[in-house]
Amino acid sequence: MKLVECVPNFSEGRDHKILEAIAEVIRNVKNITLLDVDPGADTNRTVFTFVGDPDNVVEAAFQAIKKAAELIDMSKHTGAHARMGATDVCPFIPVSDMTMDECVELANKLGKRVGEELEIPVYLYEYAATKPEWQNLAQVRKGEYEALPKKMEDPYWKPDYGPQKFNAKSGATAISAREFLIAYNINLNTRDKNKAHDIALSIREAGRYKRDENKKIMKDESGNKLRVPGLFKNCKAVGWYIDEYNRAQISMNLTNYKITPAHVVLEKVREIAGEKGLQVTGSELVGLLPKEALIEAGKFYLKKMGESAGLPEKMIMETAIQSMGLDELAPFELDKKVIEYSIADKNALVNMTLSDFADELSTDSEAPGGGSVAALCSAVSGALSAMVSNLTADKKGYEDVQSEVREIAETGQRIKERSLDAIDKDTQAFYDMMDAMRLPRKTDEQKEYRKEMMEAATKSAIMVPLETMEIAVEAANLSEKIGKIGNKNALSDAGVAAITANAAAKSAYLNVKINMGSIEDKEFVKEIMAKADALAKEANEKSLSVEEEIIGKL
Repeated sequence: MKLVECVPNFSEGRDHKILEAIAEVIRNVKNITLLDVDPGADTNRTVFTFVGDPDNVVEAAFQAIKKAAELIDMSKHTGAHARMGATDVCPFIPVSDMTMDECVELANKLGKRVGEELEIPVYLYEYAATKPEWQNLAQVRKGEYEALPKKMEDPYWKPDYGPQKFNAKSGATAISAREFLIAYNINLNTRDKNKAHDIALSIREAGRYKRDENKKIMKDESGNKLRVPGLFKNCKAVGWYIDEYNRAQISMNLTNYKITPAHVVLEKVREIAGEKGLQVTGSELVGLLPKEALIEAGKFYLKKMGESAGLPEKMIMETAIQSMGLDELAPFELDKKVIEYSIADKNALVNMTLSDFADELSTDSEAPGGGSVAALCSAVSGALSAMVSNLTADKKGYEDVQSEVREIAETGQRIKERSLDAIDKDTQAFYDMMDAMRLPRKTDEQKEYRKEMMEAATKSAIMVPLETMEIAVEAANLSEKIGKIGNKNALSDAGVAAITANAAAKSAYLNVKINMGSIEDKEFVKEIMAKADALAKEANEKSLSVEEEIIGKL
């Protein structure tokens, strides 16, 4: 599931009526979860955090910027924080199944709309920047709101979107794409913050000042202080003492966890602390984080122990929690700390018991139906291949295939997770079709709009089972791999993995085909049916081949 976080900063931190009005328009957008509203009276600035699918996140961001433009007057604004607009900054951050390039596209999409519809000058920064120097927000915001009248007369400061004209009420807005920031603290068995800070100087990107044998700071020929670079990029760190915890911590902001993961920093700090006679007692993740960060940490420790990482994601994350001591200071609850879990629909089909799901299928409701069952079959297939792989790991007689079976186990888990997502996606796609069907059709304009929306919703509903078919083919191929090298005592399970993969592909194929009759775009029909026919053929041939081979071995 594609998930994006948006963290707009508004130049208002004192008037709670204004903040609530902005919050309300965000909440009113479909499939958006407002995670946090953090106002600051001294800075007169409030940070909003919300997440959702890409299109709706852009819509929520636009509505919030529009509301801020209505209610905030920058000509009267004062506050301690640097700012240049009613909506000062609005970054998009990939959380799951999103690339940075896709977030850059969202930044441009929003910037264009804000510039054209609200006539607010928009500058793109960080990954979305159109000039190298504008990657740095401080450069974009140089001179703040007060400098905007002059900037609007300088060709260099032509906005990326919107008019090059001073907007006295709303100022200008900076929109970007950036990586997720993780606030991470490491606990030490000391109350001495200086010892913690000394380690912080070694690990942070900025490093420390270079000193001579007399501990004096060294300078270059121009009189600039020399620095010794720190060990980690994208790492800001200090040492401090926390009364509440009665201990010192190394407090960090990791601005790109994909380059500098928390668990890698932790292991280096454990090493440095040990050399200084200190002990790391645990660590603390502040706020929420994407599950990917915790899963990668869990896999790191599982592989370090020589164990398979082809496990359910919650088991992998539990390994990370235990290995990093994340529950030392307070319980670490996945449903509250991991973004994807914190916003999950508790009533989703995937959260039902098996018997409740079967009961729901058996009623006269039109959804869930065959599409969700197709996705379930694909999930079961991936899970079975992972199971056979894990039953082969570390087993005598299978020493030569250990790396392969561990890789197959991880792939099987990924197939399972993607398929489980498709169970609810299929049902939601059906409901979206029903919503389009219920649109008013009294006037010619309404009829045309309804027709367009129904075509779009039906195309989307077709793409979900098509994706299930693609996953099912992967599952069939995986069953073949594990069927050839897996534990002989579990061969029948590999066979069932192949059969359920084929059942998934065939079932999804029917769900693709049944919706094609109402599509007017004949090129779309031709292209998608060609793909579906090829996928169905591949899954069927692969499944029958695996089934025949396994029956021959039993």
